[in-house]
Amino acid sequence: MSEATRDRWSRAWAKRLAVPDSETPARSKMAVDRLIARREVHLREKTLWRMLYETAGRSEEILGVNIEELAFAGRRCLIKAKGARTKARRRGQAREDYVLETVYWDAGTARLLPRLLKGRTCGPVFVTHRCPGPGKVVSPRDVCPDTGLARLSYGQARALLDEHAALRGPGTGWDLHEYRHSALTHLSERGASLLTLMAKSRHKKPENVRRYFKPSPQAVAELTSLLAPGDARR
Repeated sequence: MSEATRDRWSRAWAKRLAVPDSETPARSKMAVDRLIARREVHLREKTLWRMLYETAGRSEEILGVNIEELAFAGRRCLIKAKGARTKARRRGQAREDYVLETVYWDAGTARLLPRLLKGRTCGPVFVTHRCPGPGKVVSPRDVCPDTGLARLSYGQARALLDEHAALRGPGTGWDLHEYRHSALTHLSERGASLLTLMAKSRHKKPENVRRYFKPSPQAVAELTSLLAPGDARR
């Protein structure tokens, strides 16, 4: 299947997929790594999924990033967060009128980003594989000035993930939010404090972070082993 055909397929399925359930599952780190490592997964999707996982960012936030906002040396970038506060009250506010927040990634994303960008220096990080149709109006910020390709939408990205992760047909695969949920769960299992997790997830209220915690059976078993008699742990 060509990439252009794949994009058309994803747009069609984006309209048919149900809204994700609030009971978001936490995938194991092994499952995350294996899905991203599959040969048939395009570099664009590998990079997006790895970046979603390592930043624990919201899908719309990461998809909205432009190349000029990336700080490669510091492995970080500025994003317009959900519910971002405005610097001043005025009509027709631009992105720079909002208080931006910082997300951080690690080695996996750092290896993939340069390969994905191929020398591009501005415009959306994640773009479609074809130019917008003649009748479609797209904001200049959402188009790559070098290639004319448009920003990848949430619906397209979600449908592509579902295509690769589905086990029982379209609509049964993973949801993009699962990368954020899984990342926070894995960090909590490794002993990250609530305050550190709030800084990573950028939640303002502790109760909003706690709902992400769903320790795996393995993590619970390892925790339980701490209760064994001293000689049993030797």
